[in-house]
Amino acid sequence: MEQRGSTTTTPQARRRWTRWLPAVVAVVATVTVVATAPAEEGGAVGTAREVLGDRQLRLMAPAEPGGGWDQTSREMQGALRDLVGRAEVYNVGGAGGTIGLSQFVRLGADPTQLMTTGLIMIGAIETNDSPNSLADTTPLVRLTTDYQVVVVPADSPIADTADLVTAMQEDLPSVSISGGSAGGVEQILAGMIAGEVGADPAEVSYVAHSGGGEALTTLLSGRATAGISGLSEIMPQIEAGTVRALAVSSPERLPSLPEVPTLRDEGLDIELENWRGVVAPAGISEDEERALEELLVDMTQTEAWQDALERRGWGDATLAGPEFDEFVRTERERVAVVLDEIGLG
Repeated sequence: MEQRGSTTTTPQARRRWTRWLPAVVAVVATVTVVATAPAEEGGAVGTAREVLGDRQLRLMAPAEPGGGWDQTSREMQGALRDLVGRAEVYNVGGAGGTIGLSQFVRLGADPTQLMTTGLIMIGAIETNDSPNSLADTTPLVRLTTDYQVVVVPADSPIADTADLVTAMQEDLPSVSISGGSAGGVEQILAGMIAGEVGADPAEVSYVAHSGGGEALTTLLSGRATAGISGLSEIMPQIEAGTVRALAVSSPERLPSLPEVPTLRDEGLDIELENWRGVVAPAGISEDEERALEELLVDMTQTEAWQDALERRGWGDATLAGPEFDEFVRTERERVAVVLDEIGLG
């Protein structure tokens, strides 16, 4: 990218940043999908119904309504209807999901209770020094991946990524970036961008919020220069023309935003992917865990879920069983390293 009025990243800054960039990419790299074949009659669905009995599933979205976890939970609600009947979705927002997590771990070994989670929660656990972690739950299935979009208000004088880079290089603290919870994928991306333009990631003026709606309000009010959000959350505002997309964090341009360049297109060596999944309480039996895993994998193969993936722009990243357990464990370790490198650990 030719950066108008900007200086090039210094070799020292680039060497400093590239020390941990591979770790970030590793954190969010797509892992081979592991999916169980659809259950035959009397198989996983029958087992799940036996586990639930006459009780319905309850799905906690550990964030305010409208965000990625809320969207995921409500799409699950619809896709599960034909498999186990009605499921209840409720929201417990705050602190990157750690408030919801603290309530969830107190529910006991109840297989009717599920919670959506993901990369953002892992980062928030580290940043907030949460007394609880995903080690206090039973990981079931990873469901989706989602890329991030860098946006500005429609009337912003920042025309493109080059303008944003120039502003960050000239006066990083004056460029405020609105996004989700502290330590989440949006703040990680903001730090990555700062590092790529030769600035100190720890000095980014990041404005954290508990939900996407609040982050959008801050951006549109003029209290932030730019915003970072998941594609599924910000797409309605892009389509409505209230914000303009500058770049996406995907390796290639997205079908839903074909005119928007990637950060790599714009000369920034960055690729970042969010993921979301589902956990159950700790202490459920192995049979209950297996039944819930099989139920959720069956759900990912329903027409309703496949339609949700297309509408939301989510990637299908189904991963279950011991492979997902290991994925969550390595994510905790890698995110801790990344956050320490950008001054948030």
